[in-house]
Amino acid sequence: MCRAGCSVVVRVASDRAVYLLVGSLLYLVGTILVTIVFNVPLNNALAAVDPASADGARLWTAYITSWTFWNHVRTVAALAAAATLTIALRLP
Repeated sequence: MCRAGCSVVVRVASDRAVYLLVGSLLYLVGTILVTIVFNVPLNNALAAVDPASADGARLWTAYITSWTFWNHVRTVAALAAAATLTIALRLP
């Protein structure tokens, strides 16, 4: 009897742990790491250039495409992390 009951407890705990791990990784990698590695350097480069110069216009064109892509990655990762962590909370 304990074998069946103990395996159910271990299975539920491992399901919750998997959801917590995946949600945490999605949040850490998909939001924080993407921000540090991609978005902040793009923002710093844009802040360092004169907006009225030709370099500023070229940088803005590249910036808007790249920054928007990485912002979408962050948004999707944050939503997926929130959904995954919410599922973990709802598991019995």
